[in-house]
Amino acid sequence: MDASQLILIVSFFCIALVYASVGFGGGSSYLAMLAQPMFMLTQGIIRPAALLCNIIVVTSGTIIFYREGKIAWKEVWPFLVVSVPMAYMGGFWKLKDDTFFVLLGFTLLVAAIVLWIQPEKINTLGKNYNTTGINIALGGSIGFLSGLVSIGGGIFLSPVLHFLRWADARKISALASLFILVNSISGLAGQFQAGLPEIQWTFILPLLAAVFLGGQIGSRLGARKFNPLYIKRITAVLILVAAVNILKDHL
Repeated sequence: MDASQLILIVSFFCIALVYASVGFGGGSSYLAMLAQPMFMLTQGIIRPAALLCNIIVVTSGTIIFYREGKIAWKEVWPFLVVSVPMAYMGGFWKLKDDTFFVLLGFTLLVAAIVLWIQPEKINTLGKNYNTTGINIALGGSIGFLSGLVSIGGGIFLSPVLHFLRWADARKISALASLFILVNSISGLAGQFQAGLPEIQWTFILPLLAAVFLGGQIGSRLGARKFNPLYIKRITAVLILVAAVNILKDHL
């Protein structure tokens, strides 16, 4: 195990621990770390690794939300019916390395802005948003981007639903977890179909173990240990720095 892999393992553990304690997945941060020029990883390694980490992180949360009754299929199906095949298409789409990193850099820039401006609390009083067509279009567009850059999609879906006052914060988090899970699986399936992934299990398995352990510990610490707003703001700054570093190297 070399120094760069050790840095990634420790970083992934810490990210998962903090994110899980406040109910987040952390997929954008894993992706931002993997794409840093210092690690010299190709998109064939980065894209499947990020999606596998997403799957590990959000699976348990999705199960918990479902058991709590926060996932109602009649409410969430419009977000998934098109997003799943679109995520598959995004995963199947082969990009040149420079194109991938530039697209990823700009996607992370937008993600950083979205994280920074997202409010801490959502007022759902007077909500009147329930348009199936918009939900389908929203899910499909974010799903395609999820498969294309392996970012999960929850980081974009959740703020939009908060802004539209779709539901209370807990239900939105539940939908975001499910959305990330199914689209990560679909995007990964598309990558395998296209023959894209360069799965190096000696590299990926320690990262998955770090994410799993960090997530389990973080979920047991509970949200009282960390302020969600502070985590979002700190993460936004870190993702912004990572995005600038990626773009600087590939533009």
